[in-house]
Amino acid sequence: MSLITARRPTPATTRKPAPARGAGFGVLLALLATVVWSGSFVAARALHDTVPPVQAAFWRWIVAILAVTPFAARATWRQRHLIRRHLAFVALASLLGITVYNTLVNQAGLTTSAGNMGMIMAASPVVMALYERFGGARLGARRVTGMVIACAGVLLLVGRGTLPSRLGAGDLWMFAAALSFASYSALLKRRPEGLGGAVFLYATFLLGALMLLPVYAADLVVHGGFEPTAGTVGPLVYVGVLSSAVAFFAWNKAVALVGAARAGIVYYLQPVCVALLSYALLGERLGLLGVACMALILGGVALSSATGARGPRRSG
Repeated sequence: MSLITARRPTPATTRKPAPARGAGFGVLLALLATVVWSGSFVAARALHDTVPPVQAAFWRWIVAILAVTPFAARATWRQRHLIRRHLAFVALASLLGITVYNTLVNQAGLTTSAGNMGMIMAASPVVMALYERFGGARLGARRVTGMVIACAGVLLLVGRGTLPSRLGAGDLWMFAAALSFASYSALLKRRPEGLGGAVFLYATFLLGALMLLPVYAADLVVHGGFEPTAGTVGPLVYVGVLSSAVAFFAWNKAVALVGAARAGIVYYLQPVCVALLSYALLGERLGLLGVACMALILGGVALSSATGARGPRRSG
């Protein structure tokens, strides 16, 4: 009897409480990353008439590299052979998530509001779902309905209450940014095993900045440099240190504690955060139409996300 009772506490039962204890902290970390990323849209909008988009993107990643180097450089050097083996994958991820995405966000900030930028980005999970469908996954009627509702909210938002016959340049740039981010996110599912999260981020920061270098040099010739003032350096430090370094590390830790699906639900609060920040810092008013479009986008994405979460259980 004593042997039987001694064996009852199995490793599986002793590990169950641990995720529960860290769940609240994980959600807070996901919320921190979401709020900080929301601020990057406000920063892009704040820089629209002082720093050219390519230059803003380039210096963002230079600042991010300087901020992350003390914490990730040594581990990256140790895994350099693994990075070289999977260089094509890391380079593609760098191109989509670092070089292209953030440059497009800065370009969009020239001619559209921060609120529009955040709401259009909230529809990016719809594009991610389409990638799943192209990969052979079944979306289901409810998930497709959610995608349609979210897309309708985005179209009504950029069309100021009607289905637009022509989109503004900034909105088109932001749609392209959302496509780039969705492609990057879909690619992350194939990240090589053994390549650490911090190492992967640091490597993409380095390669992304390197890819931007020739474009940055050409932009300097065309537009000239920008004046380093508090109004230009401050937002660049914010997006470089907080949006690039702190937010990414907080998000990775959140995913480790609560899982990607639960952390992803928090990400859908981004349009709300962007709207509040843009109102407080830039004076951009959302209005009733904006609130209604926000409700459509969040409701559609939430419906699509909730349906997707149940899909694997049925097939299993």
